[in-house]
Order: sequence, then structure tokens, then C-alpha cells
Amino acid sequence: MRDTPLSNCERLFLLKAIEEKKRLDGRQTYDYRNIKITFGTDYGCCSVELGKTRVFCQVSGELVPPKDSRPTEGIMFFNLELSPMASPAFEPNRQSELLVTLNRQLERCLRNSKCIDTESLCVVSGEKVWQIRVDVHVLNHDGNLMDAASIAAISALSHFRRPDVAIQGRDVTVFSPEERDPIPLSIYHMPICVSFAFFLQGSYLLVDPCEREERVKDGLLVIAMNKHREICSIQSSGGIMLLKDQVLRCSKIASVKVSEITELINKALENDRKIRYDVPLKQNRVCVCVCVCADEVMVISDSEEEEVFILHEEAQ
Repeated sequence: MRDTPLSNCERLFLLKAIEEKKRLDGRQTYDYRNIKITFGTDYGCCSVELGKTRVFCQVSGELVPPKDSRPTEGIMFFNLELSPMASPAFEPNRQSELLVTLNRQLERCLRNSKCIDTESLCVVSGEKVWQIRVDVHVLNHDGNLMDAASIAAISALSHFRRPDVAIQGRDVTVFSPEERDPIPLSIYHMPICVSFAFFLQGSYLLVDPCEREERVKDGLLVIAMNKHREICSIQSSGGIMLLKDQVLRCSKIASVKVSEITELINKALENDRKIRYDVPLKQNRVCVCVCVCADEVMVISDSEEEEVFILHEEAQ
């Protein structure tokens, strides 16, 4: 099933609004939509809402033989799925051009940037290493999937814990979480993607375009950067020519946005640690998640489907 195309009136209305520096949801040119990060009960389970765009990420690990070319390094595997549940434009069991592009950008952002110490994933050189699998599922598509996917993936990787192992001779013993505390991944930095949509041959740009804005864009610039202002990857699509000053301006805007998003992720991780280790919970609550928004952090119990209490509230 194909998505309904925009009419000429809708297209002209959107472009006219962009010329007047107005957006459908009332945001300013460089404003992000509200970001909501939710961690589940299991380690490595993360859900991110960017406005109405919703992405779920699950990180898992298993012991596998290493690659012959890199016997002392672990393996990172990324898989992104676009289901018809997210948008009528997505077809099941089909490798669309958008899916291939998003997978490549996610790998370039997280694996090629060397943000994770893969040598720490080696158990026995040349025989056993950890393979970390990152599965990203798009639950609802309302634009800017790349930014939401990168936030969900790096949040889930930071939240993930792999089982501890012991080596005796050539025997490898994997301990359960009850026997030994799981071990977090060694993460050097947090690369996050920031997307810029260009309109009217590059005359206007918007940060975090929604789905309707993406339909009328002429080009897209995606910059992956960490809070240290190091550019991890940069990709331009759409065929428009960008000036050097435009790219530099986008990189400066991206550095500010990445710092804000990184702080939000760290806040979510810190509050999740408080919930797991410092806050006594009732035994009948089988599923508790931490939900972090731009303005508050709360704990939600799935068993009771109600807000338990607010941990932190940040004044705007």
C-alpha cells in the first residue's frame, strides 16, 4: 500500500509557511520536538519518542567465533526494520531504499565512529567474542527517523549489560545475573545524528523535519556528532549543492543539539540506576520503566498502569 501523496495546495502551503519561518506544529526553525526516552525492565530495552515518531530498540549479545581478519575484536550488528504499522508507505519483507539508507547511516554513526571498545568484547582470542546485536523497530513514522533511531540505539547500548564470564583453560562459563552482576559496554563517546532539511534549492533549512516537511524538502543533511564536537559522519542527499558556510552553520547548530540530547540520555540512565538500586519497589510490580521527557523524569509501573512518582522535574 502506498502512502497518499500531498496535493499541490498542501505543498504550496507548506513551502509558503517555511518562507515565512512558520511550521505546522508551531516550532521555531531550529527547535526539536519533545524527546521522550523510556527504559524497560530488561537491560538494553529502550523506547524513544520524537514528537509522534516512535522507535523501539533492543540490544542483545551472544558468544560467537570472531572474524578471521579481527580475531581479538567483538562484532557489532545493526538491524533496522520498517513495518507497515509505522506507515502505510512501508511494505513488509522488502528492502526499500529508505531502509537501506537508514541502516547504512546507523552503522556509519555507531560502528564506524568506534564509539564502542570492540576489543573489550573478546573472551578468547580467535575463538569466542561477544556479538552485540542492535535491533531498531520503527513503531510510528512522523518524520526524522534517523535522529530517533540514533538516540534509541546509543541509549540502549549505554543501558545494556552483558553477562560476566570466567575462563578456565579452554572452558568458558557464562554467569547469570543472579550469580554475578552483568557488565556494561565500554563506550568512548555518544554519537547522535542531527538532521537538517533544505527547501527551495537550499534557501531555507529546518531542524528535525516532520513527515510532511520531509515530503517537500529538496535535500537532507545528516550530521553525526558527539558532545566533544567531533563529527563522526556527515551525509548529504537530495542532489542540492550546499555552500561551505551552510555546512559550518549546520555543524554549529548540531553541536548545541547533541549536547542537549546527550544530557537528556545521561539523565535517563542515571535515574534508571536509581530505580534499580536505590528505590525499594513492591514485589508485585513485575515491570517498571523509567520515562524521561524534556521537562520531567518519572517512574511508570506497567502492572498498575499508573505513574508511581516523579523523580526529577527540571525548570524550563
